[in-house]
Amino acid sequence: MTEISKEYGTALFMLASENGKQREYDEALSLISAVFAENPEYSKLLSAPDLPKQERCGILDEAFRGKVHPYVLNFLKILTEKGYIRRYSDCVEAFRQQYNADHGILCVTAVTAVVLTPAQTEKLSAKLAGITGKTIDLTNRVDPSCIGGMRLDYDGKRVDDTVAHRLEAMGNLLKNTVI
Repeated sequence: MTEISKEYGTALFMLASENGKQREYDEALSLISAVFAENPEYSKLLSAPDLPKQERCGILDEAFRGKVHPYVLNFLKILTEKGYIRRYSDCVEAFRQQYNADHGILCVTAVTAVVLTPAQTEKLSAKLAGITGKTIDLTNRVDPSCIGGMRLDYDGKRVDDTVAHRLEAMGNLLKNTVI
């Protein structure tokens, strides 16, 4: 994430906080992200130098006026006018980091060899919430190379208790053992 993305995302979060609209802005950002994900050419169109800025902003008005908060729409227009619309997802990430910190939410990715059942997901979330004292936003990512066990990635940290990690540690121990 670039400094520009952090600056813009944080500024939007501060504006949302001042207006008491954090959740509304977050929902609007999710809606826009979904539109961009469904239409990857959309951000290319919004950053096309041969299309006047006024037309690009008009396209945003047509798509989002009345569907998202006006300040979020203006945020999109600013990104478009400044040529930063391709950094939109990074700005959203910066916004969400601030939002999560402010609301005590911890995003955790559980990497497993198979998909966790809803009961396992709920139990793991509850256990992590008890340990951290935060609300857990748990994502399960499947990686068959784990073989078994689980790896947790959160807050720039990694807790690896996978079979693959244990086998690797055992192999390193055997390599370094002098007989």
